[in-house]
Amino acid sequence: MKKKIIISIVSLGLFAMLQACTDSKGDSRIPKMLEPASVRVIQPVKTVGKQIIKASGQLTTDDETVLGFKTSGIVKSILVEEGDAIKKGQLLATLDLREVNGHVAQARHGYEKAQRDYNRVKNLFKDSVATLEQLENAETALALAKEQLDIAEFNKGFSSIYAPSSGYVLRKFVNAGQVVDVGDPIVMTNGASNGKWILKVGVSDRQWSVIRVGDAADVSIDAFPGKKYNGRVMRKGETSDPMTGAFTVEVEVMERNTPLASGMFGTANFYSASPQPTWSIPFQAVLDANDDEGFVFVTHDNKTAVRQRVTIDSFDEKVIRINSGLENVQTVIVSGNAYLTDNSPINILK
Repeated sequence: MKKKIIISIVSLGLFAMLQACTDSKGDSRIPKMLEPASVRVIQPVKTVGKQIIKASGQLTTDDETVLGFKTSGIVKSILVEEGDAIKKGQLLATLDLREVNGHVAQARHGYEKAQRDYNRVKNLFKDSVATLEQLENAETALALAKEQLDIAEFNKGFSSIYAPSSGYVLRKFVNAGQVVDVGDPIVMTNGASNGKWILKVGVSDRQWSVIRVGDAADVSIDAFPGKKYNGRVMRKGETSDPMTGAFTVEVEVMERNTPLASGMFGTANFYSASPQPTWSIPFQAVLDANDDEGFVFVTHDNKTAVRQRVTIDSFDEKVIRINSGLENVQTVIVSGNAYLTDNSPINILK
């Protein structure tokens, strides 16, 4: 009995579905499962002018230098601390010279012996006792011993670190008593007293291609809010950072009166010398924005939405400026786009 009731309910359900799929004339049809989405559209506003690129970074100087010893050994003394002002030629650090002095003394003794040997062979050659070959070998040995002594004394001279220019100590890497190898970083200095400051910023590959050496830039330093400095692009890195993928651009900060410090954070606004086209659209038109990329929905036939990748030039909280992706687009969807997928049917509201 239960089985008959279930069959009857299923039959009634099928009958109701067939009735729903039949129009007033009795013709059956398939119902549309995807109705057109109601959207609003605009025409993007195209302008051609100097492109503004914004990037952030840290201050440094053009003569920032990491100093180390020419020889390995034990650090005897570090005579400065981080932040200290230094003068050109000032002694900054020394090695324990006992081993270095031993090498110099050994080289000097070798040279003195070679000098005696050469003089003895030279006198014997005059008396026809020594051969010409013996004299030449003694002369060569003397020259080699002299070179070894010069190298030992040269290395001794670079077993102490002197300031290459007046400025400041930025970092101290070791302390007295540590064993260091040849070229290990000991202290980092800069020439801040000369007043030539550089803001190093990271930009994307697209931004790098637009920026030119010599372009003007406005620089602001976080430590001095509201103050602007004139800047100029002095150098562009030719390779990207393997960790971040960003390219380095160095901006010279034309400032001589403000007490800046290495490591301060700043922002540069670059003004490209060549005019660049941009398209202005409302911020709500851009979806999935990430750094300088995003997506918009456009329509070419006023019936179908198409998902379009764009690159973002700048954003002022109301309008987003696009510098690529809208070259052949006349209509951008600005409302109702959150419910769209690629090739969705649309109904444009007036």
